[in-house]
Amino acid sequence: MKIAVYRKEHFNAAHRLHNPNWTDEQNEAYFGKCNNKYYHGHNYELIVKLLGPIDPDSGYVFDMKVLSDLIKEHVLNKFDHKNLNLDTDEFKNLNPSAENIAVVIWNILREKIDHKYELTIRLYETERNFVEYDGNI
Repeated sequence: MKIAVYRKEHFNAAHRLHNPNWTDEQNEAYFGKCNNKYYHGHNYELIVKLLGPIDPDSGYVFDMKVLSDLIKEHVLNKFDHKNLNLDTDEFKNLNPSAENIAVVIWNILREKIDHKYELTIRLYETERNFVEYDGNI
């Protein structure tokens, strides 16, 4: 029997969507306001889902305090109140789209969480726009 547990977190970050292989005109046409050379920000909502068996001793799938601490240490401390393009190594050469941010977060957490748990990242860039990545897609 498997059950899913979720941890919701929040972080604020600025970014600019830009492809250096394209002209300024191509970038502006494709990314629009998201290509603003002065960057722009989002209030991201992050939902981390773990799917696994219930431990018979604790009654937990995963200790949520441990999950919270992992997210804070390895994701929030790295990205919260940062300019993703300028302040992070992960996006120096990777366009910080919501899709790429979700994959980066998944890779960071996958290294820290036992593989017996299925991991899914859902990232809301706005209230209506979100992406989801589970590493199996």
